[in-house]
Amino acid sequence: MPQGTQRERQYEMAQAKKIALYMLIVFVLYTIIKTPARAADLVQVGFEGISDAAKSVGEFMSELVN
Repeated sequence: MPQGTQRERQYEMAQAKKIALYMLIVFVLYTIIKTPARAADLVQVGFEGISDAAKSVGEFMSELVN
């Protein structure tokens, strides 16, 4: 494969990743603006999940030490 072609593909993939990231940001902002109460609920659920996971890891480590 010629070197220029590989660089072009890498550049195109980087551009595609940027576009996908921008689309995700726009979607999140749209969701927050359109339904802020639902967005707040989803954030709360996410934080509760992270909290539960951290508690489970802590309990596992405590049991491992004992």
